Amino acid sequence: MMNNKIVGNGIIAFSLFAVMLIITCIVYMFLEIYINGQDLLTWEFLTQAPRDGMRAGGIFPAIVGTVLLVLTMSLLCVPVGTITALYLNEYAKRNSIFTKTVRFAVNTLAGVPAIVFGLFGLGFFIQFVGGGVDNLSGEQGLIRWGQPNILWASMTMAFLTIPVVIVSVEESLKNVPSELRAASLALGASKWQTIWKIVIPNSISGILTGSILAIGRGAGEVAPILFTGVAYFLPNLPTKLTDQFMNMGYHIYVMATQSTDVEATKGIQYATAFVLLICTFALSFTAVMIRYRFRKQLKD
Repeated sequence: MMNNKIVGNGIIAFSLFAVMLIITCIVYMFLEIYINGQDLLTWEFLTQAPRDGMRAGGIFPAIVGTVLLVLTMSLLCVPVGTITALYLNEYAKRNSIFTKTVRFAVNTLAGVPAIVFGLFGLGFFIQFVGGGVDNLSGEQGLIRWGQPNILWASMTMAFLTIPVVIVSVEESLKNVPSELRAASLALGASKWQTIWKIVIPNSISGILTGSILAIGRGAGEVAPILFTGVAYFLPNLPTKLTDQFMNMGYHIYVMATQSTDVEATKGIQYATAFVLLICTFALSFTAVMIRYRFRKQLKD
């Protein structure tokens, strides 16, 4: 009995230590980034385009490009991931070869390196799909879709994040008690009515959690968009889906590796990293608030 009590207290102490270590790392990272970039965190930095070889000015095109990329990616990956999870959990036979194949594909996609998705997007979306659309359009020599742009970059990022959405939504669907489904069917509701009225409302937290995880990963990834849409420098904002765009993650990478004076741009790197974290947290916080409102409505 005494040994079990000691082991239990040890596990609690280790868990608290792990939590405090994570919080300390997050706080230190924020302070380090903020302190080194605070001098540049001005209104002009947030609202102006880069200038003087990107050693001065702001990051407004990169902010807009990052937000557009994340929103477009979320509109593509969240519905597809949610529908796939609904099919796997509600309709597919659990032990069929098809279901096992889909699950294997999802788990494999989750472990593929991000740079591989970038090469896939270059070959499939840009050269195959985009090039095919340009050839079919009949306008010789005009390349409109067969080049990097924000649509292909968003679709590539959607492929990267779909496994995250599928796994989180499916786990949430599994947590809906089967008694609720049985009661709904016993009262005469169809299977789809049961899913729409019972299953989805009770699993909305998991759907939004998947969205939050997808937003977090999509905002921070750079490798998939290197070949599919991001630009080194653009003074103008993207106005259509065939436009290239700037991205804050890529902007930091460029400043740190390809700038003519890396030391002179350190402040820009830290300030851009701080803005990127704030934007990511703002998008995630919005999803958390929506999830909270849904939970509150369900309880009421």
